[in-house]
Amino acid sequence: MYLTRHLTTDGPRWAASGRFLPLSVNLSVLLSLPRGAMMALLTSAAGGPDAEGPLLPPIDGQQEVWAAGVTYMRSRDARQAESKVGDIYQRVYEAERPELFFKAIGWRVRGHGMPIHVRADSRWNVPEPEMVIVANRQGEIVGYCAGNDMSSRDIEGENPLYLPQAKVYNGSCAMGPGILLADGNDLHSMPIELVIMRGQTLAFQGNALTSQMKRQPEELVSYLHKELDFPYGMILMTGTCIVPPDSFSLQAGDTVRITVGSLTLTNMVE
Repeated sequence: MYLTRHLTTDGPRWAASGRFLPLSVNLSVLLSLPRGAMMALLTSAAGGPDAEGPLLPPIDGQQEVWAAGVTYMRSRDARQAESKVGDIYQRVYEAERPELFFKAIGWRVRGHGMPIHVRADSRWNVPEPEMVIVANRQGEIVGYCAGNDMSSRDIEGENPLYLPQAKVYNGSCAMGPGILLADGNDLHSMPIELVIMRGQTLAFQGNALTSQMKRQPEELVSYLHKELDFPYGMILMTGTCIVPPDSFSLQAGDTVRITVGSLTLTNMVE
């Protein structure tokens, strides 16, 4: 089943596999339930009118977006190369505890077709294509979508303590176009592709598999739930394995296309 969120005359409204759900059913309601109860509610609420209206980010205002870092060897290598204290990333990669950080609250997230942003005070900006996990209140993985964890590499490279400024700013988080329901087992070998177009020219293209991830999705979700409650569910970006060359930086007007599994998220850079 595929969940999408649409702008309608009645405000934002959720749909399941192309049919509107009742106005009372939204992502916060669904993710507050155990997986079995969520599926039962979706089944009973299905069959509404055909969904229409522009796509919105597939997230309610009550979910938080978190992100995991240095979950792939390629990401570790890139962080080491850019940083003045590169050994810290090797230690994170090998550590029992993963790197987890807050990325965005729901209302800050950009959706499919919406603009993303690069910081004006940074000279080295890249997209980070990532599988995005959707988990419920109980910590069960219920689905995934495509995500872009935008990053200012020069800011983080100057000092790892600047990571919030390198990662968290207006237009730095995109996800969508919708949420494809799946469990953790479905996510262990998911293809990921990044395509960056500069006008009509291919500026960069790369591919990866989530099987290259050092940590399993279930492990990352379990660490987030150790001392945090998510009464309306949570969203977790799982890290990237596709890194453009050091000579590359995004420019205004670039188009970033990220495909994870069967879902493709497209955004233009402003």
